[in-house]
Amino acid sequence: MKHSLLYLSRLSYTLLLLAIFTLAIQPAQATHDKSYISNSKKNGSFALAAAGKLAPLYVSNQDHAGVIRAARDLQADIKRVTQAEPKLTIDKKAPKAKQLVLVGTLGISPVIEKLVKDKKLDVSGIAGKWETFLVQVVEKPMAGVDQALVIVGSDKRGTIYGIYDVSAQIGVTPWYWWADAPVKKQENLYVLPGRHTLGTPAVQYRGIFINDEAPALAGWATEKFGGFNSKFYVHVFELILRMKGNYLWPAMWGRSIYDDDPKSPVLADEYGVVIGTSHHEPLSRAHVEWNRYGKGDWNYQTNKATLQEFWREGVRRMGNNESIVTIGMRGDGDEPMSEDSNIALLEQIVEDQRKIISEVTGKPASETPQIWALYKEVQDYYDAGMRVPDDVTLLLADDNWGNLRKLPKPGEKQHSGGFGIYYHFDYVGGPRNYKWVNTNPLPRIWEQMHLAYQHGANKIWIVNVGDIKPMEFPTEFFLDYAWNPEKWPVERLDEYTKLWAAQQFGEAHAPAIAEMLAKYAKFNSRRKPELLSADTYSLTNYREAERVVAAYQQLAQQAEQLYNQLPVEAKDAYFQLVLHPVKASANLNALWVSVGLNRLYGKQGRAATNAMAEKGRKYFALDQEISRLYNEDIADGKWSHMMDQTHISYTYWQQPEKDVMPDVTELKLPAAAEMGVAVEGSEAWWPAAKEAAVLPELTPFGEKAHYIEIFNRGQDPFNYTVKTGAPWLQVDQQQGRVEDQQRLWVSIDWNKAPQGKQRVPVTITGPNGKSVVVQAPVNHPATASTAKGFVESNGYISMQAEHFSRNTPAGNLNWKLLSDLGRTASAMTPWPVTAASQKPGANSPVLEYDMHLLSSGEVNVQVYVSPTLNYLDLPQGIRYAVSIGDAAPQIVSIHHDNTTQSWDDWVANNSIITQSKHQVDKPGQHTLKVWMVDPGVVVQKIVVETTGAKPSYLGPPESIQAGAETAVN
Repeated sequence: MKHSLLYLSRLSYTLLLLAIFTLAIQPAQATHDKSYISNSKKNGSFALAAAGKLAPLYVSNQDHAGVIRAARDLQADIKRVTQAEPKLTIDKKAPKAKQLVLVGTLGISPVIEKLVKDKKLDVSGIAGKWETFLVQVVEKPMAGVDQALVIVGSDKRGTIYGIYDVSAQIGVTPWYWWADAPVKKQENLYVLPGRHTLGTPAVQYRGIFINDEAPALAGWATEKFGGFNSKFYVHVFELILRMKGNYLWPAMWGRSIYDDDPKSPVLADEYGVVIGTSHHEPLSRAHVEWNRYGKGDWNYQTNKATLQEFWREGVRRMGNNESIVTIGMRGDGDEPMSEDSNIALLEQIVEDQRKIISEVTGKPASETPQIWALYKEVQDYYDAGMRVPDDVTLLLADDNWGNLRKLPKPGEKQHSGGFGIYYHFDYVGGPRNYKWVNTNPLPRIWEQMHLAYQHGANKIWIVNVGDIKPMEFPTEFFLDYAWNPEKWPVERLDEYTKLWAAQQFGEAHAPAIAEMLAKYAKFNSRRKPELLSADTYSLTNYREAERVVAAYQQLAQQAEQLYNQLPVEAKDAYFQLVLHPVKASANLNALWVSVGLNRLYGKQGRAATNAMAEKGRKYFALDQEISRLYNEDIADGKWSHMMDQTHISYTYWQQPEKDVMPDVTELKLPAAAEMGVAVEGSEAWWPAAKEAAVLPELTPFGEKAHYIEIFNRGQDPFNYTVKTGAPWLQVDQQQGRVEDQQRLWVSIDWNKAPQGKQRVPVTITGPNGKSVVVQAPVNHPATASTAKGFVESNGYISMQAEHFSRNTPAGNLNWKLLSDLGRTASAMTPWPVTAASQKPGANSPVLEYDMHLLSSGEVNVQVYVSPTLNYLDLPQGIRYAVSIGDAAPQIVSIHHDNTTQSWDDWVANNSIITQSKHQVDKPGQHTLKVWMVDPGVVVQKIVVETTGAKPSYLGPPESIQAGAETAVN
């Protein structure tokens, strides 16, 4: 919070200086943290709506059709807000009116041109710029008009963005139709004086890719519009423009925007949306068109003439529509090329494709924007030396899981066509599809796209959004960040989330909704829902599974409570954007943990086995019901099929045909009671197990208590008693009656416990006088009162990276906090991200963690890092260094095992766990140091193992720091 406040104070001071000393345009803000609309009249403000009177709108009939269309949207938006419709004039001359909204494009609108000529309007801040707009109140702009609100753009889209910026400012979110976001009714709307703009976008082309669109979006579009036709696409075009995007890769699973409905590309051009085709669809031909019209094999060596004519038709059909043409070639159906393909052949393909572009368009190929997508194996061709002409944009890609594969190196020769990024929020492929709900937390998107921006990949950003829904929140962030990355440093991501929540639902509930949006995405990113199984989270160690479920269920409860408080008009949007992903994700995790417990109980013969099976079935039924609600009830069935996506019981990477209830165990129990005992940290049960029943060690610096579970293996209930071997070892229930099972908590009165290590027996006696003895290891170190920092317990110390003792910079290099990035807390990364590699030691930034070890000898240091790829092709991969005390730093590469199987594990687990061995000469105080070596490493968590941590998915919970009352979990 301190860093955030410092940033904001500096920002405020800077803006104040600009206001005093310059007349430059002061930016309003995307995702509006600064509003230029007021409900009350101010000196010099413009009354867009006041006491039932509405200012009329005007746009020249000579302006772009897309501008005129957007002006009609503004007319409709004002009606949505005020319940009254302003008059819109589309003519050569502007009408006379006391107050008038003037909309126009520089160089196109005669009225705007005259205002500029008469020096009524200063457009020096936008003229000649790309997609830049100005919204300004102008006094006495022309005869017969006392005051005008001028919305002017440097070009077609600039004007359109200005129009939609006013719409957003008055309270119409881009998601008013796509998510039924409520529009707050307001009678009075005043535009404040001043020059309002968002400046020029940092990334030139910013767009979305509709992909993997069956069964959900396809089912919906077919039912509502008859398919992916122009009736469907106009809603997509408007959404993109309202989010200030400009680029679309259309749906392509058996679909073609040009071939399915020729009106669609015409309307895209009219609206102002640039159409492209995906990474494997050359020269504006959809893949399905080869299935429809192609003859012979998709093989350039054997079918060259046919392919050339096929591509030629794509360029002919494109005409003058604003487009970006994909060049290159992959195998048929988005597969790799054949093994005998070579760089010379691929370079020839590109050369021939550019000849086609030039011949059909009648102008040099360099004048038609083109991309070459370095996707999957195509990047290997580039790395092996393949090149394309300099004017072609190199579209770099992530690994389909949000981890960038390659970026331009600092200082690398500039490429005039620039670099772009193809990113994923959704994917079909290995190790598992992920399509169902949003699993993309903003901090990770920010971290990767910040890398891209800082390394100069700023020509094109396009993201695979799957079905559009339910990726609403990350999609708008992606486009907002592309517009102005400097505006949204990592310190402002929480603020962005609150602002987005406020845009949809108002400020009153924005903080609570923002917390839910951030948490469910963080939880889901730990492991994609489609990858969950009965054994994802440990059922016995660290109470991991139950803690994961409890956190989800608490979030779901909060979401449900807020849903009940919201007005009726907000409930549909809230269900889509918040309640559904939270509740459905919480339920799915509970389902899988219930199935896991059922199977464990079945192995142990517990009487609770069948009840746990039934619990799992109830969760499965609830999952189906939640989807039904979304499809059939929300917004009166408007979103039918949108939650048809299957997500339960995958057997390999591809989705199942239908959701299937996981297999559960059911037992036929004997009538007579039989006692079984289980302990925390073990799947065994007693008296069946041969080894001793031993609890995790109890220390003053560990969990306050560990549990013993007494369970019935028969139908009849039984009584039990508990006796401990020491009066200071406490069990919360000394006796009781067990129907199916009972959990007992074992703890220590540390004021009375002797120092040193010992084992204390806990004897549990059940039916027929049979007993089980559980050993409770107790460690009360003599150094407990003097320990500092994180303290060892149960053979490990676990530390969240953000909880360092000291963060020491080196010159302008330092470790930076990336708040809320990671599976469990926040992360630390070397800064700036374009820094050169460093030799660890005195001149390298270092994080220090004070810790107190209870043992000596060799320790294993595990560092949990984000699954960042070797995007700069460093010879040894991305590295950090670690040391304990004054020992020499050990350099560790996070990519030392860079195999396909390792990558599968990295992305499935959303983490890489690295290891190094170190010697500790004696117990007591020590300092662990993490040194910067290469930029790009994102450290989430550090675990120091002495005797070793128990297996778990998230790793052991954070150790207690000496002086703290409880552990941070």
